[in-house]
Amino acid sequence: MVRAAPRPLPLPLRLLVLLCAFLFMVAFALILARLTLQPSPASEALTHTNLRPGRSLRAYLDQPALRDAVRQIGGNILLGLPFGVLAPVVAPSTRGFLRVLTLTAVVMLLVEFAQGSLVTGRAFDIDDVILNTSGALIGYLLLGRRLSRAVHTRRPRS
Repeated sequence: MVRAAPRPLPLPLRLLVLLCAFLFMVAFALILARLTLQPSPASEALTHTNLRPGRSLRAYLDQPALRDAVRQIGGNILLGLPFGVLAPVVAPSTRGFLRVLTLTAVVMLLVEFAQGSLVTGRAFDIDDVILNTSGALIGYLLLGRRLSRAVHTRRPRS
């Protein structure tokens, strides 16, 4: 069975989606910076660098209150979702599972490095990178891939 090529959105709608995606990406970057790069002097003694995958996840899950674990894990996954949806729309060259994976991992590593080295009360945590990247991949698979194809697919020539 031959699959029909996806139909692109009409040009005005494509431009509107691109503009909205760009504005959401800027808003996402500002929210990401605010959430991750804000100093937290009160928690300075509680923060520890984590280079071993799974260590923080186990610590979250060992907490007596399940709500705290869900907040930590779910929050990190949700933090990556917009990236997986918006990056392939704003920059179509980033479309593709491995490209989204690589781009998100690099961006989140940079955020974690900045957190660990520049921000008081924050530390580098490899589990945050893994969870953020997982969220981006979920966003890409659920919506980013289709939205990017709809916006960037060219009409076939007649």
